[in-house]
Amino acid sequence: MTFICPMKKQERFEKVIAYFLEHQPIAETELQYHNPYQLLVAVILSAQCTDKRVNMVTPELFKIFPTPQKLANTDFDTLFPYIKSISYPNNKAKHLLGMGQLLMEKFNGKVPSTLEELIQLPGVGRKTANVIMSVVFDKPTMAVDTHVFRVSARLGLTTNAKTPLATELQLIKFIPEEFIATAHHWLILHGRYTCLARSPKCAECGLKDYCKYFEKKQKKELKEA
Repeated sequence: MTFICPMKKQERFEKVIAYFLEHQPIAETELQYHNPYQLLVAVILSAQCTDKRVNMVTPELFKIFPTPQKLANTDFDTLFPYIKSISYPNNKAKHLLGMGQLLMEKFNGKVPSTLEELIQLPGVGRKTANVIMSVVFDKPTMAVDTHVFRVSARLGLTTNAKTPLATELQLIKFIPEEFIATAHHWLILHGRYTCLARSPKCAECGLKDYCKYFEKKQKKELKEA
């Protein structure tokens, strides 16, 4: 049985970052896209839905609505069939229509690059805006989804963070700026494939020696032995 020595938060961040740099130096979104508009559409659709499902829908969607102008000029009944297999299709259809219209009316059909501008778009909250700023515009922003929220708490990278914003602020405080954008994908992918919500794969996790969750799990097992 491995015993974990007490570790300061800065050291924990350094260990986690070093691990990912060695084992997963390149980490990117699994959403499929070819331009900022397509990524924006895909991220809006991905809320409470898997990237796999979104990627099944978007090829045909992008063929029929290849530009914000095409999206802005359609209507609900025309758009809905293309996204009906996505979670919450009614709301997301309305969001996409409003997003396309506002992109044309206010931003000349271009995806804006700032948080203040992006969150004006229907269906775009802070998380989605941070994804766009990070992936498209290479800004050091940390988008916090359920995977990032869970994994960062389990590892001990965050402490008593009750909201995505609290998680975001704690993470960017300790992650060097040049790694923030990639760290977003590290944490998402780790949560998607290893640190699962219900049955985390601790036995095969390379981060267990730096993980608060695993440490508590060991102590519980030792106490019950």
